[in-house]
Amino acid sequence: MSGCGCRGYGWSVAALDLARALDPHKSTLRPLPADVRDLLVSLRAPARLAAHLRAVHDVAWQLTEQMKVCFPALAFDGDAVLYGAATHDIGKIDHPDELTGPGHQHEPAGYRLLIARGVPARLARFARTHACWTAPDTTVDDHVVSLADKIWKAKRVPDLEDLVTAQLATACGIAQWQAFAQLDDILDGLAADADHRLAYQARHPVGP
Repeated sequence: MSGCGCRGYGWSVAALDLARALDPHKSTLRPLPADVRDLLVSLRAPARLAAHLRAVHDVAWQLTEQMKVCFPALAFDGDAVLYGAATHDIGKIDHPDELTGPGHQHEPAGYRLLIARGVPARLARFARTHACWTAPDTTVDDHVVSLADKIWKAKRVPDLEDLVTAQLATACGIAQWQAFAQLDDILDGLAADADHRLAYQARHPVGP
């Protein structure tokens, strides 16, 4: 996946760009899960999308690790959250204009794409739910993916954070102000590296 010598094997420029975005040695960001990397390659995902998914996945990993320490009574599926973060925007393969502009068509498209590829609905759902945390069928797992998708670029969303704060307070039996103070510290720490992640994403092209 490093791209070394790939031109000799007829690799396209876009494939080389994607390989660089996925290469575990090309960034300090944690690599995507192997099955997600394979899926992105098979779908010929834009390098920019792969870089974005890698950045959000890295933040989700840090977020879940810190939440396990600070909120040990909170029940959530860390593996599902990481898969959701690694695939949440995969529908932008079908809607590439949403890589650089607003739009929500990629959300149902991503869910359908993952289901068509055999991904279980419990994991594919994050492609659909990451931007609609107020929907009645969402859970704390969905909300953690949504948090990662915001804080990777240092964006704070009060209503989302209030929702998670209430869940933390209830699960851990603590006051909401205490839950928010701890969550706020975690998010502030993650936001501090946003410029690095934004620069990493920007290095990778949107298209060929």
